[in-house]
Amino acid sequence: MKKVDLFAFSLALAGAVIAGQSARAQGANCADRAVVVDRLTDRYGETRQSVGLGQNNAIVEVFASDTTGTWTIIVTLPNGTACLVASGESWEQTAEVALIPGSDA
Repeated sequence: MKKVDLFAFSLALAGAVIAGQSARAQGANCADRAVVVDRLTDRYGETRQSVGLGQNNAIVEVFASDTTGTWTIIVTLPNGTACLVASGESWEQTAEVALIPGSDA
């Protein structure tokens, strides 16, 4: 069975749920994806840890840094605009194995 980072997946899932509301707002927390990624990399040392497809073909990504402990969830719209959904500190990478639904394990 493939190892899954359930924490990052749950964050991405939460981001996907929030994505519709946050991405539509496109306020001060949105910019071209390349600008957002450069800022996350340069300022916080964050790299992409996971990615998924959200509502309306929006890409949900979790960025984090093992060095600084910071993490950020962004949603990128089909037009290339990326919006900050959530961010925080104390990031920890986990390697949990997903259980098969209905199994007793």
